[in-house]
Amino acid sequence: MAERLSDVEDRIDSVRQLSSVISAMRGIAAVRSREANARLAGIREYAETIGTAIAQALALYQAGGADPAVDSGEAGRLLILALCAEQGFVGAFNTHVLDEVQALADSFGAERADLLMVGSRGVAAARERGLEPVDCLAMAGHADQLSALANRLGDRLFARLQAGTISRVVIVSARPDEAHAAPYSVVRQTLIPFDFDRFPPANLAQPPLIHLPAAVLLARLTDEYVFAELCEALTLSYASENDARMRAMIAARENVARKLDELTATSRRLRQEQITEELIELSGAVRD
Repeated sequence: MAERLSDVEDRIDSVRQLSSVISAMRGIAAVRSREANARLAGIREYAETIGTAIAQALALYQAGGADPAVDSGEAGRLLILALCAEQGFVGAFNTHVLDEVQALADSFGAERADLLMVGSRGVAAARERGLEPVDCLAMAGHADQLSALANRLGDRLFARLQAGTISRVVIVSARPDEAHAAPYSVVRQTLIPFDFDRFPPANLAQPPLIHLPAAVLLARLTDEYVFAELCEALTLSYASENDARMRAMIAARENVARKLDELTATSRRLRQEQITEELIELSGAVRD
């Protein structure tokens, strides 16, 4: 009986240590989510500034009697940028993203779709489904690394565009659910073909002074806006990943608390049984 009691007490110590680890992981995830969300305002302000410049550049471009040529992208290959989790304990986060990736590839034609993935856990989950990415990158481990990751992802994307191997680019990623009906929602966002209709040409009373041809200026601003969109998508995905991890840790902590209650009750029962047996032995010895 004493040995069984000691085993239970050892398990109680282990469960308490596990509870401390879970609480620490939850705290880290909460901090990372807040850090990511704090960067969104700056990213969106930057994108808005570039968008204003695009509207002005469009006015200059069209003043020369031209419109930006936009390929519909339906005839070429599709590149899907799937943003998944780098680390574990995120519940069904990767599954939800990959479900949307699979649906998009099937609707476009799997034989004409390539997959570029961010997030090591997502890559492993994709391969289990038979989805082999043409390229993959690790997701940022800290919010400060997101802009550098966006640069690397942009370099890979533009290299494929310049090589002429793709004509359409869609991001599939998670973002926090603004309605709070769920921890996050998975969305599709088309990067290429670039949607110039979002930026009505500005009515310029006084055209800005420029040192580049309007076509070159517009192309560079478009690239910069795509970079801003990549930054925003990565930041939202990173925040969603950590929100998912935080919720998973809350659920784990509740399970651990229940297990600890069960073990504590078992420990008390065994201790009481041990005391009872000792009293019986003692009373027997007194009678003898």
